[in-house]
Amino acid sequence: MKIHITGNSGSGKTTLAGQLGGKLNFPVFGLDKIVWQSGWQRTEKSVRAAMETELASRSDWIIEGVSSRIRKLADVIIFLDVDRLTSLRRSMLRNGRYLFQSRPEMPDNCPEILAFRQQFNIIWQFKDHTRPSIMADIEQHQGPVFVESASVDVDVLSEKIVTALS
Repeated sequence: MKIHITGNSGSGKTTLAGQLGGKLNFPVFGLDKIVWQSGWQRTEKSVRAAMETELASRSDWIIEGVSSRIRKLADVIIFLDVDRLTSLRRSMLRNGRYLFQSRPEMPDNCPEILAFRQQFNIIWQFKDHTRPSIMADIEQHQGPVFVESASVDVDVLSEKIVTALS
């Protein structure tokens, strides 16, 4: 089973992926180390595509992040569709702990203080720039899709996923 968890920055993708991976006993991968290189440099598109394709070639996974390629390869899509202010608040709480260092899921030399403005822009523009492509992929997806706009009960969600794929 291949599960993609997507949503805005600060929506809870990493947290939910870890919880769901533990519940389903699936390996969990994040796209941050693929999207970003040291010093908050974006990975070249062709390199990113190759890395995503290699990661998705595994038999079972939960991948969290924003990627149309991964969405199209997933059996199940979970879209954390939370409002901007919730994403901003959660992002600030998370990033505050890593102002001068990289978060564990990030490459080295990516302290949050260097990306504050960029994070704000990503969060604020998500609804108009990124959400439409996620919704378009969801409309074409052949498998189960779960759109969550509030806190997610991992036990209930895991049961729904297993039932939908039975």
